[in-house]
Amino acid sequence: MSARLHVCLPPAAGPGGTRMGESPVDRAPPATPPLPADRHTSMPGRRLLVLLPLGLAGACSQPGSGLPPLEETARATYRVGSGDVLRVIVFGDPRLNGEFRVNDDGTISLPLAGAVPAAAKTARELEASISGALQTQGVLRNPQVAVEVVTFRPFFILGEVERPGQYPFQPGMTVLTAVAIGGGFTYRANRDFASITRVIDGQAVEGKVQRQSFVQPGDVITVFERRF
Repeated sequence: MSARLHVCLPPAAGPGGTRMGESPVDRAPPATPPLPADRHTSMPGRRLLVLLPLGLAGACSQPGSGLPPLEETARATYRVGSGDVLRVIVFGDPRLNGEFRVNDDGTISLPLAGAVPAAAKTARELEASISGALQTQGVLRNPQVAVEVVTFRPFFILGEVERPGQYPFQPGMTVLTAVAIGGGFTYRANRDFASITRVIDGQAVEGKVQRQSFVQPGDVITVFERRF
């Protein structure tokens, strides 16, 4: 018997491109090409959108950001406090002239006049108080008195400065001046704002201040750490 040769041929294509015996439904759909990346949603842009809320949340949680603003006080209304050294001049009586330190109880001790309350008074108010004390003691009938601050009590600076501590006050100082005296900001410092704790009407009050805010003797400045 002769051998038969079997040849397997692919089925012929039918109408619509289908193979013979194959339903159009059986054909797999062509692969969909990937959509081009939107230029507005590129990978760096997506990262920025993810990091932006985190940055906003960090900014809202900066130390000291929730403090109320400290009431600004004009330099002309400076009030004497314990630790200040005052020069008192009484015209016509050199015995009463001299430099006097404001005691811890807020008074100055003047010859022939005794203890005169000085704390929380301006220089003009203290002049009137000394004049009244001299009249009450019968030292002078109509004394003319001049008072000036020779040495101010120090200020203090804490937190993110290179050399925190106590420093002598100079008239006209700002927060930025105080930071410079303290050696400048550290790399962790928040340079946008700080806080000052100040005694107002006998109460210690802390408030947020700007770099250009004026400093007063006895102020405690806090430079906060910046959160990255």
